[in-house]
Amino acid sequence: MPVRNDTFGVVLAGGLARRMGGGDKPLRPLGGKPMLEHVLARLAPQVSGVALNANGDPARFAMLGLPVWPDTLPDHPGPLAGILAAMENSPAEWVVTVPGDSPFLPSDLVARLHAAREMARVPLACAASGGWAHPPVGLWRRDLAPALRAAVEAGERKIDRWTARIGVAEAEWPTEPLDPFFNANTPEELAEAEKLLRSGAVPP
Repeated sequence: MPVRNDTFGVVLAGGLARRMGGGDKPLRPLGGKPMLEHVLARLAPQVSGVALNANGDPARFAMLGLPVWPDTLPDHPGPLAGILAAMENSPAEWVVTVPGDSPFLPSDLVARLHAAREMARVPLACAASGGWAHPPVGLWRRDLAPALRAAVEAGERKIDRWTARIGVAEAEWPTEPLDPFFNANTPEELAEAEKLLRSGAVPP
């Protein structure tokens, strides 16, 4: 797929990873390298550049050589804070966010999100598969950052509730041979991701 030079990619790596036992979930090993490297390998070819949204000491991601943008709101108010940081820092008009624990992202993610929002004539788009929406896997227009900041500061915490007010399209992907938005949230799911890699089910 062609690179979208008007779109910047941000990996949301700022979660607390409680179900994984704490620590940096995207840095857990998968296929002999950090899970985050799988995410970046799939996202980076589709966008003009990539950054991480993460809190705490950015030095732990130094080996990746990427900008690290922390939340700009206190007390870890959830993924909307990471999306806000992505929108406020993006050098491009559009920003695509993906979770740091989704190692099998589709190679046409950015192109299809743009196509979905253009067809629906709305300013936002998110991915879906298996009849489920994946709100953190989203396409955001940078100039909506002030509206998102106001909503989060007023107490909004649910991505899909805010996007529904703004206008959001869904782009649906098949779940065979595997769900491209598989999340490795737990040790068991990380082991399942390892099996999927070894099985050859993961498309290039």
